[in-house]
Amino acid sequence: MRKGVKGAVVGTVFVAMIGGAGYGAFNLVSALGGDGGSATGGSTSSKSGPPDEDEVAETTKEFFAAWEQGRGARAASFTNNAADAEPVLTSFGGSAHLTDVRITPGTPVGTTVPFSVRATVSYKGAAKPLEYDSELTVVRGITTGRALVDWQPTVVHPELVKGDTLVTEESASPPIEAVARDGSVLTKDEYPSLGPVLDDLRKRYGHEAGGTRGVELSIRHTATGAADTALLTLTEGRAGRLPTTISPRVQAAAEKAVTGFKESSVVAVKPSTGEILAIANNRVDKWNAAFEGELAPGSTMKIISAAMLIDNGLTTADGPAPCPPKALSDGHTFNNLKGLEANEDATLADSFARSCNTAFVKFADEIQDDSLTKEAQERFGLGRDDWKAGVTTFDGSVPVSEGPDTAAALLGQGKVQMSPLNMASVTATAITGSFRQPVIVPQSLDGRTLARAEGLRPSTVDQLRALMNRTATSGTGQKAMSGLSGDIGAKTGSAEVDGQATSNSWFTGFRGDVAAAAMAQQGGHGSDAAGPIVAQVLRAGG
Repeated sequence: MRKGVKGAVVGTVFVAMIGGAGYGAFNLVSALGGDGGSATGGSTSSKSGPPDEDEVAETTKEFFAAWEQGRGARAASFTNNAADAEPVLTSFGGSAHLTDVRITPGTPVGTTVPFSVRATVSYKGAAKPLEYDSELTVVRGITTGRALVDWQPTVVHPELVKGDTLVTEESASPPIEAVARDGSVLTKDEYPSLGPVLDDLRKRYGHEAGGTRGVELSIRHTATGAADTALLTLTEGRAGRLPTTISPRVQAAAEKAVTGFKESSVVAVKPSTGEILAIANNRVDKWNAAFEGELAPGSTMKIISAAMLIDNGLTTADGPAPCPPKALSDGHTFNNLKGLEANEDATLADSFARSCNTAFVKFADEIQDDSLTKEAQERFGLGRDDWKAGVTTFDGSVPVSEGPDTAAALLGQGKVQMSPLNMASVTATAITGSFRQPVIVPQSLDGRTLARAEGLRPSTVDQLRALMNRTATSGTGQKAMSGLSGDIGAKTGSAEVDGQATSNSWFTGFRGDVAAAAMAQQGGHGSDAAGPIVAQVLRAGG
């Protein structure tokens, strides 16, 4: 079930002319820091350009000295964003109970200075050493001209993000041993992408799993409310065992698959049960976009759109769905992907496999404004904010549309928002006919009520499977799915985003009783980045 919104990653912008499946937006907004405060109240410098070697050395010397002394406010004054830096630096010597701090700078590379941190964590008679490496960059203050540390939370610790602080205390929840479906224990070291998931599982089920609490140095995610991330254990608690649905084989493949593409995420589920087999992210911000992302899914949405057209009697897989070079809806022009040849005699199967936008846009005037919303909610279980997977998830959003938004929604743009988990579930529903709410913790553990939906008629399922199989074997998904044998299917997608030169890459597919969906921000067409990720996961899980 959705819990909060990552505000910096949700955006919707009207775009009239699109290529591929381009309409809507998913905006990443970066806050620019200022010049920080002045440690000495000195006068404004008139210097410009990058700081020189002496300035870098002096600034880092003063910054490190104040940090070592536990003077958070003074250390923050040597950064270009003192307001954000001060609470983090203050927590280091305060709530984190870190003493005997020693910071050793390395050899600068230009204005970037690597350094090592050694400290002692001391709390109620227990003490342990802490050691790690980090780096900082010295920049020129925009208004003051001072040489200042470019503030990033990672300066203080490489795992910190904006809004985080450090704290040492008795843990909020007992530790857990998360157990995979084969009985093995899942760890962050072996499966890094599971880090935030394991933290969330501990927060939710730590007390129920039967463990006892210990004392830990942790990252507190105050801004997001996410579960604390433990960095160092001072006093061991006793871990309780928690069963999960994760497959180590598929999880390992997912972890490896996303490493080849920046800002990418993937999820695999078992369609016959709804069990989540794997989840992986390769993101700078460490956010679990695989479960919580809210992005326009591009043409992968055409699975739901095609189901809606079939269920409402507007066409069939072998029925007409002409693919003209352009299509008008409510006075707005929609285009196809560059190079796609028009076909006025196309069937739905033809247009689906080739991902023809105009074929779907031409149906916009024939449907009710709420037709797609009802299909998504009532048959695919999306957009009702009622999933209880065992961890935080976004449950998709397909709001009622009007005007050109209706046409855009059919293409997975406009106000439509999905996560890779949502699209993996869509594929699972499409090929089985039954909506089985995805879970990562068995329902039997706590008896929670899972979301329900009507599902699809057998005739619709047969047609959707045929559409996806054709896409995987001779359509836009053929390149990515090449070499995969057995019962396979796929759908590609590329979502244009306002302000992005390159579209987000989407791909969802199935092989046997495994369905997977992936997204790579600015990854291009669906088969360019997301496709190879999904194929690698299906190869391991099929």
